[in-house]
Amino acid sequence: MFKPHVTVACVVHAQGKFLVVEEIVNGRVTWNQPAGHLEADETLVEAAARELWEETGIQAQPQHFVRMHQWIAPDNTPFLRFLFAIELDEQLPTTPHDSDIERCVWVTADDILNAAHLRSPLVAESIRSYQTGVRYPLAVIGEFNWPFTRDA
Repeated sequence: MFKPHVTVACVVHAQGKFLVVEEIVNGRVTWNQPAGHLEADETLVEAAARELWEETGIQAQPQHFVRMHQWIAPDNTPFLRFLFAIELDEQLPTTPHDSDIERCVWVTADDILNAAHLRSPLVAESIRSYQTGVRYPLAVIGEFNWPFTRDA
C-alpha cells in the first residue's frame, strides 16, 4: 500500500515579502516555508497553524488553501504537501520554538526563486503557486465526522 508523508506548509506574506525559516540540513543552511508533518489528532489547518507557531512564534490561522503538491523527494520519499496562504498586515517579529530553526527571515519572492539553498524545490514552487493568485476556501479540505474536539 502506498503511504506518502502528509505535510503542511504556509506561504506567509506581508508588505511585499515572504517569511522563510532557516534550517541546517546536512551541515548546510537551507530556506523553507514554515512547514512540517500532520499529527494524528489534528486537521490540516490546525497542523499548519501549529507549525507556523512552532517554527516562527507567530500565532495566525491560514486564510486560504493554495494547492496540494504530490512530490517524491530525491531520497524517494513520497509526500503530499498541503499549501496554505497567510496574509499579514505587517512583517511580525519571530521567535522560533523549534530547535531545528536557526532564524526566520523576511525576503522577496525573487530572493526565494533565485536562491541556491532551498530545502527542496517545493519552496520555490510554493511561491510560484501563490503568485498565480488562485486561492481556495479552507472548506475544500474540511474534516468530516472529526472525532477530536478542542477546548475553547
